[in-house]
Amino acid sequence: MLPSIAIFDDFLREPMRARTDALRLGYDPKRNHGNYAGLMSDKPLAIQGLVESVSSRVGAPLEAAAGTAHAHCRLTCKGDKGRSGVHVDPCYYSGILFLNAPWHSKGGTDFYTHRRTGLDGVPKNPIDLLAAGYNHPDALIEDVVNKDTLRPEKWHRTLRIPMKFNRLVLFSPWLFHNAGPAFGNSPEDGRLVCLMFFNRKAGEVSAS
Repeated sequence: MLPSIAIFDDFLREPMRARTDALRLGYDPKRNHGNYAGLMSDKPLAIQGLVESVSSRVGAPLEAAAGTAHAHCRLTCKGDKGRSGVHVDPCYYSGILFLNAPWHSKGGTDFYTHRRTGLDGVPKNPIDLLAAGYNHPDALIEDVVNKDTLRPEKWHRTLRIPMKFNRLVLFSPWLFHNAGPAFGNSPEDGRLVCLMFFNRKAGEVSAS
């Protein structure tokens, strides 16, 4: 079983090079129509052996999730707004690599409990899902996540994983989560992360 949250510091061997490469990607506002604050890169950040490295660290055969923004970077500056806040991800396992220089790093990634239901995520077990009052995950997502995503009074932040340069945070995509506060006024000092979305590799079984 994959850990709900796992943190790996000093993930990349050449993090400053990765940061430079990330800043060289295109961030055209005309091409960004997503739900979240900030700008998404026009193509993924090339990280050699990324999937293999993460698979090895968590002991599970993973692959990039098709149809997602896997390995794309998001640049968010203070004041940027989006159509979504607290959310879940459409994949098997999620990751965020912090690429801000140490002197700009602040905030992090936040995890929440929903006040009305007491849930900290979408239950994976059908019995737990029924106990929460829902017969399908989509019904819960619609009633909890989509309904309250931009209503901060409906959520209690239970954990903030602090931003640290070259820190990789892996977590269950079904946990209720959101980016920490944005900051900066330019690509050089704005919040810069590389997003990762993994699925279990088809036809393979992990040792665990």
